[in-house]
Amino acid sequence: MALHCSSLSFSCVGSPSNRLVAPSLFFWSCLTVKPSAFSSPSPSPFARFRLEGIVASTASAAQPEVEFEVAEGCTITEFCDKIIDVFLNEKPKSKDWKRYLIFRDEWAKYRERFYSRCRVRADAECDSQLKQKLINLSVKVKKIDDEMGKHAELFQEIQDNPLDINAIVARRRADFTGDFFRHLTLLSEIHDSLEDRDAIARLGARCLSAVSAFDNTLEIVDTLDTAQEKFDDILNSPSIDAACEKIKSLAKGKALDSSLILLINGAWASAKESTTMKNEVKDIMYRLYKATQSSLRSIAPKEIKLLKYLLNITDPEERFSALATAFSPGDEHDIKQPNAIYTTPKELHKWIKIMLDAYHLSTEETEIREAKKMNQPVVIQRLFILKETIEAEYLEKNTNTETDVNSDES
Repeated sequence: MALHCSSLSFSCVGSPSNRLVAPSLFFWSCLTVKPSAFSSPSPSPFARFRLEGIVASTASAAQPEVEFEVAEGCTITEFCDKIIDVFLNEKPKSKDWKRYLIFRDEWAKYRERFYSRCRVRADAECDSQLKQKLINLSVKVKKIDDEMGKHAELFQEIQDNPLDINAIVARRRADFTGDFFRHLTLLSEIHDSLEDRDAIARLGARCLSAVSAFDNTLEIVDTLDTAQEKFDDILNSPSIDAACEKIKSLAKGKALDSSLILLINGAWASAKESTTMKNEVKDIMYRLYKATQSSLRSIAPKEIKLLKYLLNITDPEERFSALATAFSPGDEHDIKQPNAIYTTPKELHKWIKIMLDAYHLSTEETEIREAKKMNQPVVIQRLFILKETIEAEYLEKNTNTETDVNSDES
């Protein structure tokens, strides 16, 4: 994927052994313009400059660091001081630092000198508060740097093995976090090409789909017996019409949970791809699948409306605030907004899983109108992040609270 690059020609003094081609216009301008210029959500990227031969001793802390100019009248030390000043004063939030560190190849050329300069300035600083700020800055940037390095390494593995995403997810599920998918979002923003942005978004959506399928598989291990009993009861119906009626009845009673839906959808997917299964069996599985999708469409609950509202909010903080409001209607005597939708974390989480199942297994055939509208990569990404947020912020906390209460009572 080609980055849109713009660069300036700088004449750097010094011998070839200790000279570095100047940083890009983007990086240099970021260190000289007013802070307000950082408000753009999609900054232009670094130019692809090259190291032209820094002597080996510069990489070793045991050897004196070689000074050189990165631009006319600006040495590498002054350059690092500017970065430190930006990170400490102009853009002190870690989320802003990531807009620099996302350019991994370019950042790697300054990384060690940046950390070294932080140490040198901290050691020489007489002001104890400023000394601690410099130490903390180095530690915090290093932590983010390492995290982004892991994200970049995982993304590279996925890019190199696009047909093995399911295997990668099974082996590295813990690495597919919300931060990783936010990393992909930031990565796509640095590309001016819509084709490149779309390629990253689609790859991210495939990862989300694989993660969702993997998580659902683990959850089914715990709930498979109940779901299998329901599925067996449906299959043992005297006729296909009776089986479809049972599905409709389960849907009306909100007992058509994601585990059962996954079994029905999976049965149809297997039948559809089979070359040995009789057509009569395929027809039965297809009709059960269609009955399931139709039932969900006919009883689309308030949670679906809430999801559509949440997914249309582009600002993450505003979206999570709206999510918290939906879970906190207040006292029954409080005045509620007439058009507001309130639900529980568990119920909304259930419907998020159902929508992800519909997207993953058979998006092109689903009759759930909302699922068709939610099949854009960015929407699926937001849907997955909502699911992860509910699990981390609400479901897990509730479980821990109940455990603590039970411990106190015992």
